[in-house]
Amino acid sequence: MPTSLNNTASERLDPEPTQSESVVRSAGVVSVAVFMSRITGLLRESVMARLFGAGLIYDAFMLGFRIPNLTRDLFAEGALSSAFVPTFSEYLSQRSTEEAARLVNLVATALIIVVGAVCAAGMIFAPVLVHLLAPGFAAVPGKFELAVRMTRIMFPFLLLVALAAQAMGVLNACNKFGVPALASTFFNIGSVGFGVVLGMGLGPTLHLTRIEGMAIGVVLGGALQLGWQLPSLHRLGFRFRAALDWSDPGLRRILALMVPAILGNAAVQINVMVNTNFASSISDPIRGLDGPVSWLSYAFRFMQLPLGLFGVAMASATLPSIARSVALGQMDEFRRTLSNSLGTVFLLTIPSSVGLVVLGKSIIGAIYQGGRFQLYDTQQTAVALSYYAIGLMGYAALKVLSPAFYALNDARTPMLVSLGSILVNYAAASTMIKFAGLGHAGLALSTSAVALFGFVVLFAVLRKRIGGVYGRDLATQIGKVTLASAVMGAVIFATSRGMAMWLGVSQFARLADLVVSLPIGLAVYYAACRALGLSEIDGVIRAFARPIQRRLKRSSS
Repeated sequence: MPTSLNNTASERLDPEPTQSESVVRSAGVVSVAVFMSRITGLLRESVMARLFGAGLIYDAFMLGFRIPNLTRDLFAEGALSSAFVPTFSEYLSQRSTEEAARLVNLVATALIIVVGAVCAAGMIFAPVLVHLLAPGFAAVPGKFELAVRMTRIMFPFLLLVALAAQAMGVLNACNKFGVPALASTFFNIGSVGFGVVLGMGLGPTLHLTRIEGMAIGVVLGGALQLGWQLPSLHRLGFRFRAALDWSDPGLRRILALMVPAILGNAAVQINVMVNTNFASSISDPIRGLDGPVSWLSYAFRFMQLPLGLFGVAMASATLPSIARSVALGQMDEFRRTLSNSLGTVFLLTIPSSVGLVVLGKSIIGAIYQGGRFQLYDTQQTAVALSYYAIGLMGYAALKVLSPAFYALNDARTPMLVSLGSILVNYAAASTMIKFAGLGHAGLALSTSAVALFGFVVLFAVLRKRIGGVYGRDLATQIGKVTLASAVMGAVIFATSRGMAMWLGVSQFARLADLVVSLPIGLAVYYAACRALGLSEIDGVIRAFARPIQRRLKRSSS
């Protein structure tokens, strides 16, 4: 990347006059892109299911993908972005563009060296990793060997996604959100497209099996995810030039922030493993041990949609803005932007939680019910989804609050809270299962308890540290949003019950319920918000509708 940035690019780095409104607009762009990513991800899973079904081949593929993906979750995306964006934003605000470009080169070079070494080690020790994560594979002839092969093919994906995460951080810090948010959509499309071509079209010529072609497709999809962002980086004036200086203050600061972030993300993975262990020992009265793990997995997958649309989108748009405010010493602007971002998160996630609770059976039934996924599976998955939904507000707020600490150069507090969540999760899960007798639903509830615990603690600490976060305004807004959501919930509960009495519980009936209840619920919620004086709803609608309108105009032209 060059030693200088052009002047027009530099001018575009300045914050908008109304920073909070700019954050919401940017979040709208990210939300549309996240929605496209979720849809294309569902398409990718559908293609894999149709080609390989469930069993030896797909199990081996998923494990081979999960191993580098787990490493990515630990540090390649969340930890790297949280550590890189505040530091880079400070360089953009307070230092020369040459120094900012040099920092990008230093980080990219360090990633290539460090993550490249991790990839090489992962490929060499793939048999050990597979044995640690799935010792039972060895009991099935050929399954262990195939999983090792898949792991070795897909491990380079980690390096590509780490570089893509850095590119995303650079673009976000430069107020470019649409392109990086769409990157994962290109991964989904590329992994399937390249995989099908290599596995089915060119497979015999290249002596590749179908599943090997799909594994290579994952790596090429990762390359497309990175490559999609490069033209935007180039237009801003960035070009990669290898540079290495481990003593550079900016690089050392990023590495110092990443270490506690990695530990914090590791705590999340530990909670997932603990809950999976608990779930695998739960015996359902009808299904026995065959059900709870899957029900929780399917339910949490739906949680990812509103979490990505609202929590991740707001976090991606908020972090660069508040990082610039800290760098410029504008703490009142920091507080205002953070408060408005949290308010927007609550405005969107509280009604989403109510909708997931009331319409959970229809949502799960419309998507999954059929074939081996029976009515009982729909009911049990919907129960888990209802308990997960209780913590949606906490989950989404954490996505905004944790980066705020990184912007303040404090990675230690989120790490300590995350590590403390391990104890909270274990205590809550044990209580819900052993004493409350809630089964798999208790695990979903304990997960929500952990999210709400983390939100409350981080909010209290941050509020004390920066002298307030407009807490009274937030409390008033939460009260109004909760009331509006309750009105919406009562209405869609009535419409959903009416549809069930009329059409029954078939997959068609579930889909019809969603077609009728969702628009009614949205209209009632909007009307209730306006009646309660929540004018913010109009700004949110405009922000989320603008990127769709632009895309439609481009399509028509």
